[in-house]
This record gives sequence, structure tokens and C-alpha cells, in this order.
Amino acid sequence: MEYEQLQEKLGYAFRDTALLKLALTHPSVTHEQGASLQTNQRLEFLGDAVLQLVLTQELYQRFPDFDEGPLTKARAKLVNRRTLADHARQLGLGQHLILSKGEELQGGRDRSSALADCFEAVLGAVFLDSDFETARALILRVFRTVFGELTVLPIIENPKGELQELVQAISAEVPVYHVVSATGPDHDRVFECTVHHAGVELARGQGKSKKAAESQAALAALTRLREQMQVAKPARKTPSRPGKKTPA
Repeated sequence: MEYEQLQEKLGYAFRDTALLKLALTHPSVTHEQGASLQTNQRLEFLGDAVLQLVLTQELYQRFPDFDEGPLTKARAKLVNRRTLADHARQLGLGQHLILSKGEELQGGRDRSSALADCFEAVLGAVFLDSDFETARALILRVFRTVFGELTVLPIIENPKGELQELVQAISAEVPVYHVVSATGPDHDRVFECTVHHAGVELARGQGKSKKAAESQAALAALTRLREQMQVAKPARKTPSRPGKKTPA
């Protein structure tokens, strides 16, 4: 089946694979094959709207105590171009992109802007091929690999620094990072890092560089530790009223 490997990674099988092919068609091909050829720009527009709605609803429901400001910042963190491009790379969208020869020669297959646009276009294609709930489930599944179960607002700009502050509040030891693997060709490496504290592995992360992998590991560790701290919080007890003393 065409694009079988990609559909397996997506966890979704297209009924109309022409939609998937359109989502993978970069605008540069119009320069070679004529302006009448359809590209993924319209699907990107649709996919962006679906993605925004899914994540807005998720944030709104999960964080009832936060107002518009923090929720908007969190959503921006989730949908920035670098994050979307990283999702595209994890799905291997680059190798399936349909590009012009010129764009191919200029490295367009790994260009972050092209990958981010393609990722949104694929989401738009899934939505058209199925329905909103199916697209929503796919989006949350993809984003869960980076942001966990969204138990804390993902607005952390310096996860390594925040993790160090958190653990040093209870221990003098600092987090230690290790690169455990580096896979893929030299131009498209994927690093996996672990972060440890007091000899215990806290979490793992992946990225296109050691720094990115360490940041993702730190973010995952922060999420995990904060979940544990939330669970460990003692329930607040309602103070009992002193009873009346019985006269002697």
C-alpha cells in the first residue's frame, strides 16, 4: 500500500490516500509542473485550525484555574514551528515530501518550515478523511510523546534550569544527563538522553541535538516529579470544632 509505513507511524489508515499525497505536496512543485497543480497549502490552513481547536479545548478542560493569558502562552508553546517540525521528523514526513528539484537540492526535505507546514496539512487531511474526534485522538497521541498527559502547563522556557531548582530544593545533588543513543544518518541524527538524580533515572528525551534531547528529558522529568508531588500532597483537613466541656 502507498505510504504504508507513514500511515503505521500515524496510527491512521487513509480511506482516500490522495488526501495524504496532497498533504505531502510542497508548494515548490508548482514552479515545475504549473500553477494549476494543487499543493498542501489549503490543507495546512485547515489542519492549523483543527490543531488549535483540539489543544485549546484540552488546555481549557485540564486547567480550570488558569485564565486566558497562561493558556494562550501554553498553546503557543505547543504549536510553535520548531515543535511541529520535530513532530514531523518523528513521523518521518521529510522522506515522503513531494518537492521540486530545486527545493530538494537546497535541503527542503529537512527544512523546519516545510516540515511544520506538512505536519499541519497531514492533520487537515486526517480530519477530511475521517472526522473531528479521530483527528483529535491522533493529535493528542502525537503530542503526548513530548508533553506527557498535560498535567502542568507547558510554558517552561528553561526546563533544565527549572529541574535543577526543583531537585536542589530537596537535595544538594544536581541532575546529571547522559546520551544513551544517537541514531540516523549524519544529516538527520536523533539523540536520546537520560536525566538522573541521586543515581536514579528520572526520565528520557529525544531531539535533533544533544541539547534538545536533554531539554526534552528535563521537561519529562519535571512533569513526572510534579505529578508525584501533587499525589503526595496531604489532603486538607477541616478543623474540628472543640466540643463543650462537661461541668465538673
